Amino acid sequence: MFQDNPLLAQLKQQIQENLPKKEGTIKATEKGFGFLEVDSKNSFFIPPPYMKKCLHGDKVVAIIRTENEKEVAEPQELLEPSLTRFIGRVKLYKGKLNVTPDNPQLKRQSLKAKVQKGLNPEHFSEGDWVVAQLVNHPLKDDSGFMVEITHKITDANDKIAPWWVTLAENDLPNSEPAGIEHWQLKDDAALQRLDMTHLPFVTIDGASTKDMDDALFAQRTENGDFTLTIAIADPTAYITPDDEMDSVARERGFTIYLPGRNIPMLPRDLADDLCSLMENEVRPALCCTVTVTKEGVIGDDITFFAANIKSHARLVYDHVSDWLETGTSADWQPSDQIASVVRDLYDFSLARAQWRETYAVVFPDHPDYRFELSEDNDVVAIHADLRRSANRLVEEAMITANICAGKTLKAHFGQGVFNTHAGFKPEKIADVVELVNPTGELEYTADNLATLEGFASLRRWLCKQDTRYLDNRIRKYQAYSEIGNQPLPHYAMGLDIYATWTSPIRKYGDMINHRMLKAHILNKEPVQTPDESVGEELALHRKHHKMAERNVGDWLYARTLVNEPSKGTRFTAEIFDINRAGMRVRLLENGAAAFIPGSLILDNKERIECNAESGTLLVDKEVVFMLGDTLEVVLADVNMENRSLIAKPTQVFEPLPMPSEANTTIQGE
Repeated sequence: MFQDNPLLAQLKQQIQENLPKKEGTIKATEKGFGFLEVDSKNSFFIPPPYMKKCLHGDKVVAIIRTENEKEVAEPQELLEPSLTRFIGRVKLYKGKLNVTPDNPQLKRQSLKAKVQKGLNPEHFSEGDWVVAQLVNHPLKDDSGFMVEITHKITDANDKIAPWWVTLAENDLPNSEPAGIEHWQLKDDAALQRLDMTHLPFVTIDGASTKDMDDALFAQRTENGDFTLTIAIADPTAYITPDDEMDSVARERGFTIYLPGRNIPMLPRDLADDLCSLMENEVRPALCCTVTVTKEGVIGDDITFFAANIKSHARLVYDHVSDWLETGTSADWQPSDQIASVVRDLYDFSLARAQWRETYAVVFPDHPDYRFELSEDNDVVAIHADLRRSANRLVEEAMITANICAGKTLKAHFGQGVFNTHAGFKPEKIADVVELVNPTGELEYTADNLATLEGFASLRRWLCKQDTRYLDNRIRKYQAYSEIGNQPLPHYAMGLDIYATWTSPIRKYGDMINHRMLKAHILNKEPVQTPDESVGEELALHRKHHKMAERNVGDWLYARTLVNEPSKGTRFTAEIFDINRAGMRVRLLENGAAAFIPGSLILDNKERIECNAESGTLLVDKEVVFMLGDTLEVVLADVNMENRSLIAKPTQVFEPLPMPSEANTTIQGE
């Protein structure tokens, strides 16, 4: 009776209208209660009954009332739900569909579900992976939560789930585009291709690579300089900007590389066959020839041209590296002609690497971690592949080629698809100076570090330091690399211009640059130029691809290392992040990222301080760990649901004497 009384309802509404209101974000806990986080300093307790109307991450307006002499928040209005489209797993309660979001903060939240029209609810089983959409929210329509399953991703126990689920989560395609029956060359009639099939180009790739997109030739001149010719696969010979396939390539942006498999940007019959620079097969290519001096300086005689080329040798990184580093390879013996080409390419690469180390920026070597999978998608091994001689050879050739393209596009069109980097964030330069030059003895000033030369000089100086601490600190002050249509410098590489065109099979931006370079060859206006949105599109694609690659990797690491905590296996770990809760480290044996909470370093939280700003961890106000440090750890827990690793140091910090006692020391220092 009282519940339906309009006077009581009106009185309740008046009381609520007079209560203070706050906007904030919901933070849920495992115990059923939560908090309304208004800002970094203010939050309000949300009792369990009120939490039933919201989810972790919801942005809401809540009224603030006093209950039992304590301020509490009651969410009233939904501003932005934390869930819209999401990935989840089917839960069956008394035969009825529910979905649990695949989110560490929402895994205990089971939401009632229905299926989209056209789907059969009986086709869904416990644990199946699905894509769902939130359709009802209690703060919107005063009903309970309801989600709609839009499609099934895969079965509960599918071993390929890490790939399918991650691709669906990032709204990425899970297969290559469909090809067509007959590809035809569609070059501009005026584009004359030179016959370069006699030139002994070589390709150097991984043993399993099929989409070989670059072939190289170098020859030393009488005065010791090098003539370098780079031939790049030419998909724009088959695809015009008006073709449907061009729209597909732009929508994808890049080939997606995930552990154990890739999803091509272009159809495989084009990427792996017609355009792939296969040994002894004539292929259309876009080429660049340039002189590089014995001191590693790129000449002004940059020449782009279209050609038909033929790879004379399909080489493998490790075989070539063995031959270069030891003089022999058990798996490869080159002919005299191919040996001469490879040796000249290698000498060229040494000259360029020395020039970049002196005048630009060369990044420290880090291993690439590679998952080896069985036929049924179990992890057989994780390999740490170091960059060897042949890898560096190809890298220097590609960097040289991209510098040549950048110079040409800038000079002739003033635009293109450029990779750029702006150096330090302007508001952080003063912090960098204070960090690296506190006494003013070094050359680094705010004005100096705002220039390309100053930035590159500092990066070179950092590479020579005994510790990576400063390098790790300073990276937080750097801008992000970008893709844009303006010819701006790339500070992180120490280069005044950089435009990639060497992977058009795998990058849509490189296809645009190919078309512009062909226009340069023909002395015509380009059939396609990049608008301002292209860079943003490509950057977004790249972001999603990196997230997908990392997520699949996390899943496979959890699968592979799940039994290591019980074994007590010891790993060497490098600290790459310190935050207020602890440290993030990378296991150097396999590349896995793990978190070390402060409580596993020392159980007395009063004695420990994790300082994110300085990148240090202190015990009793003494620095114990810094960014870049290595330490020995064991895995304490592998959470398969969250795909996360928790580690702890093997070193134990014993209780210290009381502060009043003299000569206090930290055990183990």
